[in-house]
Amino acid sequence: MTAPRRDRAPRWRRPLPLTAIAVVVAVLAVAVWWFAWVPNTRPALEPGEVHAIDVSNHQGVIDWRAVASDDIAAAMIKATEGNDYVDPRFTANWTDSATAGVRRGAYHFFTLCSPGAEQAENFLAAAPPEPEALAPAIDLELIGACEERPPQHEVDAELEDFRRIVEDAWGRELLVYARGSFTSDYSIGTLADRPQWVTNFFVRPGGEWTMWQVHYFANVAGIDGQVDLDVLRVTEQAHAPQSSQASQASG
Repeated sequence: MTAPRRDRAPRWRRPLPLTAIAVVVAVLAVAVWWFAWVPNTRPALEPGEVHAIDVSNHQGVIDWRAVASDDIAAAMIKATEGNDYVDPRFTANWTDSATAGVRRGAYHFFTLCSPGAEQAENFLAAAPPEPEALAPAIDLELIGACEERPPQHEVDAELEDFRRIVEDAWGRELLVYARGSFTSDYSIGTLADRPQWVTNFFVRPGGEWTMWQVHYFANVAGIDGQVDLDVLRVTEQAHAPQSSQASQASG
């Protein structure tokens, strides 16, 4: 008589191969990195730098005292978009951040659907010059903007109108945030000579920059959900009135 043949274990009961285990471990490691490490990690600061955030109505109601207590020293706050939109949370964010001791600046989301001069007037009506504020900023993106794609020379003219009107009113040079979605289609003309607000995920950028957007996923006390994390170089040159910069250059 032959010995009875052992039944083979069902495939689903067989031990996982090492490659499958490695994949599971890798996925878990990435999940921990993404959901735990990234939102709670901030880059080391060099002299003259502070941690900052940039916000809009998408963050809802912000507890700015809690933000300040979480080692956030500055914020760029959305004021306007195009020639007729004012961020509904701008006034509250602008007032409450100052009360909490957070240095703040206002930014305008520029679109290609309306004249630069009209956009400048919309911005200045919401964010008139304030000596203690950070320099105003312009946000250049095509994502979420209007679908019009005018030629480069028209974009140059509208950007120049916006720059001239806002800088004349504020006496400061614009801080320029230009996403790849914009610069892949257009150059930014004279704005390339202005202080730059750059995006470089996690890795400290080289070259000259005034503000560095580190990532979009920070956990900050006082804000429900995640928020953009930045590093701001707080220097006299970056935020001094243009007349002061000119006198320094001539000296």
